[in-house]
Formats: sequence, structure tokens, C-alpha cells
Amino acid sequence: MASAEARPAAPVPISERPSADGPPTAAVRADAHEAARRLTSATRRDFALVVPAFNEAPMAAELVAELRRTWSEYGLEGEILLVDDGSTDGTAELVERQAAGWPHLRVLRHRANEGKTKAMVTAAAHTDRTWLVLFDADLQHLPDEIPRFLGKLQEGWDIVTGRKIGVYNKAVVSSIYNRLSRRIFRVPVSDLNSMKAFRREILDEVQLRRDWHRFFVVLAYARGWTVTEIDIALYPRRAGVSKYQGPFRILVGLLDLTSIWFLLLFARKPLLFFGVPGMGLIALGMVVGTVAFWLRFAEGMGFRPLLYLVILLETVGFLMLGFGLVAELIAQLRAEVDSLKGSVPTPPGGS
Repeated sequence: MASAEARPAAPVPISERPSADGPPTAAVRADAHEAARRLTSATRRDFALVVPAFNEAPMAAELVAELRRTWSEYGLEGEILLVDDGSTDGTAELVERQAAGWPHLRVLRHRANEGKTKAMVTAAAHTDRTWLVLFDADLQHLPDEIPRFLGKLQEGWDIVTGRKIGVYNKAVVSSIYNRLSRRIFRVPVSDLNSMKAFRREILDEVQLRRDWHRFFVVLAYARGWTVTEIDIALYPRRAGVSKYQGPFRILVGLLDLTSIWFLLLFARKPLLFFGVPGMGLIALGMVVGTVAFWLRFAEGMGFRPLLYLVILLETVGFLMLGFGLVAELIAQLRAEVDSLKGSVPTPPGGS
């Protein structure tokens, strides 16, 4: 694992702001060629492009054509893992037909729609390449960006994220989410839900649940992996419809954000969350009990509601303290399981 020292993010701007439509500008391709020129033969080969795809049949032909062009133009030799995430429109079959005879592309299948996070995990389990590059099938980012991501990985960074430059129809929601994440988790990047590249071994250490691909950078950074970002062009979707929209997804994202915050802050020390408030309630109950005792025997006046309050405070306080102790036992078991998992060698392919 890389050093836990957090290096400041150093965004690498493209030569000039890209157009928000059409093919890549001359500046984008020039930057891509410059980055590709500096790649070693090992870097050109030792990566896998992960392409989650759900009902992207209208994009299949263009996607494969763009990937073929990119591999040829920049001399890339990595493998491409398209994960068909339970598509019902024949996405996988169309991609296989378009890529027939091209050895770089493989199609993996989910029987049901399991989300981008599961697609990442599935792809990691089916490759032994050192680096993974997460790329959307809608071509809102172009594969010309891949050499630039690989270049930053070659410099020694563990994770490279893309900062979207262009017209984005979910810019308001995305900016709120990114600002909250930066403020809460102190990650040194400004866009957490975009194209990214990273070491495959990070997925062996960071456990992801459904839809937690948005927090992959947060969880990895909390464990000491280094992170940087580069500017990348954002283009309009050419065909099909976005799979990530609607107010329900905003609510899910906020709940996930809260869950991640709790996990990082209290998962390894749950007694802080349960025990401290529990002991506070117990202490308050003792104070209220002392006041009730003094009123009854010193002032000669009883006040039954105070007795009920003492019972409530002490009961809830001891329950929370008990929850905290049980949670500490669970946290200890989790740490032991993580330790055992880390000591078991993973066979090639990660399965």
C-alpha cells in the first residue's frame, strides 16, 4: 500500500478549454498524444478499462469504434472489460458483434441490474492488471483522456479523478454533493463522481456496497491512498437516456453520505457514539435523582415526575452504554476478519 501521507491535489489543466460538443478538439488530442508518448510499455499494457453498461444499445457501435480508434491512435495494449449490468436491450450482444475479432475487449454479464459499484467489483475480479480505469459507456467523456490518466498513475499516484469541464445538466446537485463531501471528508479533489483511474488492489481493501462508487475516493483516501485530479472534457450524451437521475437518487445519495460519515467516524470506535451519550444520560439521571432525593427528604415535598425522569434517563443511558460495548465486540471481530482477509493471498484474476 502506498504511503498514508496526503499529497495535495495538483490538477493538470488541458491546453485549452474543450468544446462541449463534437469530436475531441485538437488541444485534447495533442495533450493525449503527449501523455501517451511518455507512457512506458508496461503502463500501456498493465491496465484494464472498466465500462459499466446498462441498456446502452444505441451507443454500442460508437463506443466500440471510439475504443478501437483510441487503442490504435495512442498505442494502448490494455484490456477492456465491458460489464453488461442486466441490460434488456441486447447491449452485450451488440458490443460483441461490433468487437468481433478484436482481442482487447471482453464482455462480462450480470443477470440483473446491480449498479456501477458491482460492475467495478466484477471487473476487478476478472483481471490481474495493476490499474483500472472507470469509463462510462455514454461517451460523455472520450477515451482520448485515458493516456492522461495513465500518465498520472505512472507518476506514482494511487487514484486519479477527473474534474468535468463542460455543460452538465446535474451541475447544481453535483456541486452540492461534492462540496459536502470535501467539507466533511477533507478529500483533496473537487469532483468525486466522474471518470477515474486507480490501483486494482484498492478494491481488495475498501469494501463497497451498492451505489458506493461515488464514495470510493473518500473511503480509499481515508485509508491513506494518494489522490489527485485532472480536468477532462464533458460532452453531451449522443444517444439513449441517463440512468442516474430523479429526486429519489438525491435522497439515496444524502443517506449514503450520512452512512459513510458514520462509518468513517464511528465504525472503529462505536463506544464513542453510544457510550459517551449513554454515560452522559446516566450522569444526568444521578443529578436529577439527587435533586429528587433532596426535595423529598430535605424540603418535605415529593415530585413524582422527577422519579419517572430518573428511571427514563438511567434506563436509556445503560441501554446505550450496553449497545456501545456490544458494538465494540463487533468492531473487534470485523478488525480480525479484515486482518485474516489481508493475510490470505489473492489468486490472479482476484476471484
